[in-house]
Amino acid sequence: MSEQILIDGSQGEGGGQVLRSSLALSLVTGRPFCMENIRAGRKKPGLMRQHLTAVNAATEIGAADVTGDSIGSTRLAFRPHKIKSGDFHFQVGTAGSTTLVLQTILPALMLADKPSTLRLVGGTHNPFAPPLDFLEKAYLPLLAKMGPQVETKLVRPGFYPAGGGEFRVKITPVKTLNSLKLTERGENKRRTVQLMFAHLPFHIIERERNTIMQKTGWDESVFEICETPNSRGPGNLVMIEAQSPNVCELFTAFGEVKVPAENVAVDALEQYRQYVAADVPVGVYLADQLMLPMGIATHLGAEPGEFLTHGLSLHSTTHIDILQRFLNINVELTKHDNGRCLVSFNTL
Repeated sequence: MSEQILIDGSQGEGGGQVLRSSLALSLVTGRPFCMENIRAGRKKPGLMRQHLTAVNAATEIGAADVTGDSIGSTRLAFRPHKIKSGDFHFQVGTAGSTTLVLQTILPALMLADKPSTLRLVGGTHNPFAPPLDFLEKAYLPLLAKMGPQVETKLVRPGFYPAGGGEFRVKITPVKTLNSLKLTERGENKRRTVQLMFAHLPFHIIERERNTIMQKTGWDESVFEICETPNSRGPGNLVMIEAQSPNVCELFTAFGEVKVPAENVAVDALEQYRQYVAADVPVGVYLADQLMLPMGIATHLGAEPGEFLTHGLSLHSTTHIDILQRFLNINVELTKHDNGRCLVSFNTL
């Protein structure tokens, strides 16, 4: 029987990332863990609804024994058994992120013995997690290069704070993972600005579009306007997509009450400009998402993988610590000029 890993949930960013990554890696490796001080770095420590949904999902996927699985709990013990594939339905019940619940169980299901389908209900587009569009356009195509095929379909968006969104997922697993090397971006092939909104005046979208056009000179054909009247509540976001030969990146800014539309547009544009100026293939948020699959691939015997990014977030450095607790790997960071960083995955 594997020895239990003890984890301090207050380490690094001190939020839900430590818990989600631990659950994902526990499922993949079969190693149990006990976590204390869950989300100690947040105003309301302990498990919130979306974290508990992730725990419940991991428990079902891994037929796990678990204690401490309740709202507000700051201590959790998790011991998985056999991973099971199948048809699953998980509901956050709030605007809490469904994409983060997906990322908790996806690593195990993409290595399962049979395909699985998921129905996830809750928040699909909120400012505290990657929106579904980011997974579809930036993350899942890279995951497909590593082997697994993951298809998603948005049924209806769930904006913060109303939630109530839904999407479906089909996962075709593989027995092992290919390595991934992303050190060059290549020339920009295509650029798109998507302006998404629901139950809000159209002039908000016009102001966002005009702001970006005035600051960039981009042609009107670059812009796509997407109204989603089937959402439960109002919502707005600006998404700038940069398609290169080796990677697609997506930069998102969310509309908020009392925040001018012009500011939202500038936020997304600044993220895009920083990425372009850094001359790297992998942005800050995508770097965090790639940690799990690339670490697992190396652990399973794939060739060493690496990617070049421009500075690591606290989420990413926390992620690295957790990866090295569960997996037989070493993650090496090599600093370059202009704040660029090469992240390399090697076996011990």
